[in-house]
Amino acid sequence: MHEILPTGRKALQINLDTNFYGTFAEIGGGQEVARHFFMAGGASGTIAKTISAYDKSFSDANYCTEKNERYVSEERLVKMLNHEYGELEKVLSGKKHDTRYFVFADTVEVLNYQKTNYSHGWLGMRFQLTPDSRPNTIIMHVKLLENDGQLQQATLGVLGVNLIYAAIHYYDRPQLFLESMTDNLSSDRFSINAIRMSGPELDYVDNRLLAVQLVKTGMSHAIMFDKNGNVQQPSDMLYKKNVLAFRGSFRPITYISWDILSKSMELFQRDEDYQEDNTLSFCEITLNNLLSNGKEDINEKDFLERVNMLNEIGQNVMVSDFREYYRLVEFFGQFKLTKLRIVMGVPTLEKVMDDKYYKHLKGGLLEALGKMFPENLKFYIYPTLLKAKRKNELITSANINIQEKYRPLYEYLIQNHYILDIQSGLSEQLRIKSREVLKMIQKENSEWEKYVPMAIAKTIKAKSLFMD
Repeated sequence: MHEILPTGRKALQINLDTNFYGTFAEIGGGQEVARHFFMAGGASGTIAKTISAYDKSFSDANYCTEKNERYVSEERLVKMLNHEYGELEKVLSGKKHDTRYFVFADTVEVLNYQKTNYSHGWLGMRFQLTPDSRPNTIIMHVKLLENDGQLQQATLGVLGVNLIYAAIHYYDRPQLFLESMTDNLSSDRFSINAIRMSGPELDYVDNRLLAVQLVKTGMSHAIMFDKNGNVQQPSDMLYKKNVLAFRGSFRPITYISWDILSKSMELFQRDEDYQEDNTLSFCEITLNNLLSNGKEDINEKDFLERVNMLNEIGQNVMVSDFREYYRLVEFFGQFKLTKLRIVMGVPTLEKVMDDKYYKHLKGGLLEALGKMFPENLKFYIYPTLLKAKRKNELITSANINIQEKYRPLYEYLIQNHYILDIQSGLSEQLRIKSREVLKMIQKENSEWEKYVPMAIAKTIKAKSLFMD
């Protein structure tokens, strides 16, 4: 735990007790962050310049190099930091000794008068930790959750002060850094769904682990990594895309996992208007899968290796706290996807159709199905083998175990092609579950290698993975 100082006191402490000196550049939400430093007193010791290029023409003149560039974007924020930090060094070079320069910038869209827009923003900090050193950079994306523009502006002001204070005092303690973002703010006022740190004093930070902490601490419901393992902002990745999502533990990635991914993508490609360059596939890991065996802490090595292996087979990765599938669907729905395909096995489909998982909803299973099946969604179902009476019975969407009272609802989904079967190419391996393969690895039973792609098996052996 850390001492939570009032916002005004944080600003005053920076004004009076540090040798940080620099620029505030704020677009879209007013000069809410700079205002705290002016109101605290002693601002002349901290502020070299404040600017709000509110008019788009002025913003473009200072920060834009490309046509049709979005104003509220990471690209615009980075250009703001580059421009203002370069000017700071040029104007003040040699004039202020023993001074650490910084630039705070944000580009934000707060709620409009009609309350019809998406309220969000990019905040960033470029700063020296010692005079005459190369600067560090922190960038984050924030979604503003309050239903009032003025309240959102107030939240932005507090959050900006928190960011500056944390960059100065908690740069060497990432978890404390994140915790301090909520100082003097409640969690229902904002969420952070992307954060990156870089620079000479921040290169020790693995931004993937930092992003996962956002989910663990409740600051975000989901975070994403691209195929290269880079943290990405969900709306930038997903807007108007076709998305295929497959939930699993991927501990390890088996031939079955690979078959599910490849066969489901083949099924997706049969859509008449399928576009390869506009389609993303995600392997989703729930927080519950990361905090296995009752542990409260994430096994960082295990998690990073799972991400690396999924990246190696060309997959984007998502980590979320969504236990129910309807919440996963709702999350994707906010980004105006063209098409959404959710991949699951037969045992999972049976749970999805079981009303005991929806006691917390007033409408029970019926309400869940309404949330789960928007017009642009289909479930792709991978078969399983049921061992019974010395025979193996193939179970598909056609013969799953379902309560009779919900059979008409289920038939409606089948007949309207909301649920489609994937044809397995590995019928002989269907009887082996991934958890059984994991146990083989942990017991050093070499039989596991028959069920895991060769490249993945090589990595597991070389790094002694999944042994705990």
